Amino acid sequence: MSAANSAHSVVVPSLTSKRIAGTIVVVYALITLIPLVWIFLTSIKSPPDSISYPPKIVFTPSLEGYCNLFTTRTRQTPDYIASLPAPVGTCEEVTRKRNMVIAGPSNFLPRFINSLVIAFGSTFLAVLLGTLAAYGFSRFKVPLADDLLFFILSTRMMPPIAVAIPIYLMYRELGLSDTAVGMILLYTAVNVSLAVWLLKGFIDEIPREYEEAAMIDGYTRLQAFRKVVLPQATTGIAATAIFCLIFAWNEYAFAALLTSGEAQTAPPFIPTIIGEGGQDWPAVAAGTTIFLIPILVFTILLRKQLLRGITFGAVRK
Repeated sequence: MSAANSAHSVVVPSLTSKRIAGTIVVVYALITLIPLVWIFLTSIKSPPDSISYPPKIVFTPSLEGYCNLFTTRTRQTPDYIASLPAPVGTCEEVTRKRNMVIAGPSNFLPRFINSLVIAFGSTFLAVLLGTLAAYGFSRFKVPLADDLLFFILSTRMMPPIAVAIPIYLMYRELGLSDTAVGMILLYTAVNVSLAVWLLKGFIDEIPREYEEAAMIDGYTRLQAFRKVVLPQATTGIAATAIFCLIFAWNEYAFAALLTSGEAQTAPPFIPTIIGEGGQDWPAVAAGTTIFLIPILVFTILLRKQLLRGITFGAVRK
């Protein structure tokens, strides 16, 4: 009995293995979080503290970076500032300490909204079209299916700079330059190849017998797809949406070339934040911190679907 109780299963990891694996995961997570923590700390530093050497670990927190991010400022004489009424709010108080006054709002908020509209709009279209195309490749006999899938994937292999000039000329002729519609269509075209390949693998794991049973019960093909396949493919759709959103959210080359004002997104705008005497690093770090929030929230909201596993609902044949 004692020998049987002390026997170790080769399937279940030992306590030592769990501790080693847990330690490695924690150390790796801490290392990967260091840049994000440093960006956040820089966003709450004053400009002198942000460029001090050696870097300051202990400092007095300041909201100057966020104030500079959302406002534009002009330098005034001390006499003019003294003639103004008392400052209202933290941003005015911080700005006047630098002998400046707030001239108006900055362009960061419109650029951030552009990023939201373009990234989420293109992600929705890419996942929608990718799901339909992946279902067709998975369930029907498509002539030259392998060649078509490789051609679809090959569009993803090209670096953006290789097609940037032709796309720029085409968009200029069509009137799509510096428009949200043009950027949504472009990001959708780039992401749909990734969506097709990822979703086809997930749909292949869903047994055909489920749909056949549904159609025997009187469902049409479209109803079986909507009520049987889509719920089973939730994990794949969530994972694909996250990858597509990350690309559209972080894309820089196309956004810098095809947008300049009305439809400009946050990635090409954040590096242009200039302060007195050089780059305003607290404002840049503040913009980067805010820019990370939508991706973080979107991933957290879909974490349950990601953790369900790619074979959810499938049966072993």
